[in-house]
Amino acid sequence: MIGKLTGRMDYRAADHVLIDVRGVGYIVYCSDRTLAALPGAGQMVSLYTDLVVREDLMQLFGFTSLVEKEWHRLLMSVQGVGAKVSLAILGALGPDGVSRAIALGDWAAVKAAKGVGPKTAQRIVLDLKDKAPSVMAMGGTVADAMDGPSGQVIEEPEPPVPAAATPPPAAPRASAQADALSALGNLGYGPSEAAAAVAEAAGENPEAETSDLIRAALKKLAPKG
Repeated sequence: MIGKLTGRMDYRAADHVLIDVRGVGYIVYCSDRTLAALPGAGQMVSLYTDLVVREDLMQLFGFTSLVEKEWHRLLMSVQGVGAKVSLAILGALGPDGVSRAIALGDWAAVKAAKGVGPKTAQRIVLDLKDKAPSVMAMGGTVADAMDGPSGQVIEEPEPPVPAAATPPPAAPRASAQADALSALGNLGYGPSEAAAAVAEAAGENPEAETSDLIRAALKKLAPKG
């Protein structure tokens, strides 16, 4: 499985790029939004990738962030959604827009993508709504994962957990609020406005899980009128 490519951009086409990795050229299909964010020919580029293998075809799809890659994988798991439709949705909304639309159940926003009908948009929201919070909390771009020109991915070791540590009863709710804050931060909301929305949502529903807090906070942050 090819999970990430780092190499020199050879050329850019309407729906794909050719990346030269030590003399081997990889054709990588990307959304319009991702294509627009990539550097010009001759420059170094790094993309997370997903390899799709069929009986008569092998295709690589490229993404600038793990969130975009995960949404592509999830979108393609929905009946009737192929790679072309998935990239159209990601190109129209971006990964953050997809996260927001699905978390809020806004199938009309999903339908705005080229080639997506109302039934498909509703099916996408229905099938993936419960998965939105975990994807929103992922964050991270290829640049975040790189350490200098070598392109080495840095894996932080997990801190040791004390054997006798027992969280207090309120910890799960505090954790849910922290996860909701992290997800809203990944969507571009400022710390103060995100904290206020999450606090208000938690005050209205103290037992709310992370997904419920995110949905409630997004509704409070949505433009009025």
